[in-house]
Amino acid sequence: MQHGPVRTRSDAQQLDAADPLAGFRERFTGDGPDGTWDDGPGRRIYLDGNSLGRLPRATPAAVARVVEQEWGRGLVGSWSDWVGQAGRAGDALAAGVLGARPGEVLVSDSTSVNLFKLLEAGVDARPGRDVVVCSADEFPTDRYVVAGVARRRGMTVREVPVDVDQGLVLDDLAAVLDDRVAVVVLSLVAYRSGALADLVAVTALAREHGALVLWDLSHAAGSVEVDLSAADLAVGCTYKHLNGGPGAPAFLYVRRELQAELRQPIQGWFGASDQFAMGPDYEPVDGVERFAVGTPPVLATTAVEVGVAITTEAGMAAIAAKGRALTDLLVELADDRLPQLRLASPRDAAHRGAHVSLEHPQAWQLTQALVDHGVVPDFRTPDRVRFGPAPLYTRFVDVWDAVDRLAEILAADDHLRYPATRSRVT
Repeated sequence: MQHGPVRTRSDAQQLDAADPLAGFRERFTGDGPDGTWDDGPGRRIYLDGNSLGRLPRATPAAVARVVEQEWGRGLVGSWSDWVGQAGRAGDALAAGVLGARPGEVLVSDSTSVNLFKLLEAGVDARPGRDVVVCSADEFPTDRYVVAGVARRRGMTVREVPVDVDQGLVLDDLAAVLDDRVAVVVLSLVAYRSGALADLVAVTALAREHGALVLWDLSHAAGSVEVDLSAADLAVGCTYKHLNGGPGAPAFLYVRRELQAELRQPIQGWFGASDQFAMGPDYEPVDGVERFAVGTPPVLATTAVEVGVAITTEAGMAAIAAKGRALTDLLVELADDRLPQLRLASPRDAAHRGAHVSLEHPQAWQLTQALVDHGVVPDFRTPDRVRFGPAPLYTRFVDVWDAVDRLAEILAADDHLRYPATRSRVT
């Protein structure tokens, strides 16, 4: 989805009128009375969809159906359906969002737990290797999990240097790879800048050295086109662009050809063969279900299924195209109207996910001022305001108005009225 120069608010409105995804906005709860959309000049503009997605209108009824009918009336008899839900939701993700095959994706646990499971399994599958590679600017949980696994196993962590704004350079990764490396852990879309890595090239390079790549798709799933047919292992969350709700269960991906040789470290009964035989010894079930652990969160997974269905209906090609167009507009307007801020994300949309960061010395104060002026971004250290327009419900005119309000804040130095000390949640 491409557009010419947007010089006026009317130009942005024309882009909205031609937007093939415009109708999907009504599938989500807005900020007006009873969840309607408030399109007035003082409306709230939500640009944090890369942190927590909006509530789909269909989600409350879907969850209520499970609560009232399947739990309320069916009780334990509903487990005959619930027991396969994680795999069904995984197959829906595989087909509609991740470019994977049936039986390669499972909805389960949290991103952190799934990362631990697949990292441990991947290291075990590469015996004799004593190095794990991780980006120096990887999401904190990923670095913490990598460090913990390495410390417990007596392994070494090699950090590949990255530009925090532009992301990974393939030659820098090549410089830290050798036959000691077991697993490489990387995010496909960088959490801070939105920089988009090359999944195919990175995976191929690691395979040349016999290493596995474990991808974190948390900021990629539902925002950019992903083709996991070229990947080995992946994890990701469902509460950002997939709109599964706060704390929604995550997912994991294991390439079909690798599943039999990987044995995960948390040997729970949902991953055991002949689960209800409840035998004395653990033997993993065939297939991706071996990476399950305990009783799955049925209600939360129901919400995930709704979000995935909407994303699938819209189509990842159209979503990714609009994400590039929205962020291109944000970059264009920032260049023109916000000279006080520096672009801290790749300028080329082909190398960027669906969020953009702008650097400013008082970024935390700007973030607070924006929220008070009805624009919701988020802050990321050390000095970045991060904007995540969500293609399914963010309009081009929302981006225009958000930049307009930010320009007014800066012109009046209004942000200087806010405390420089950060709160716990940013």
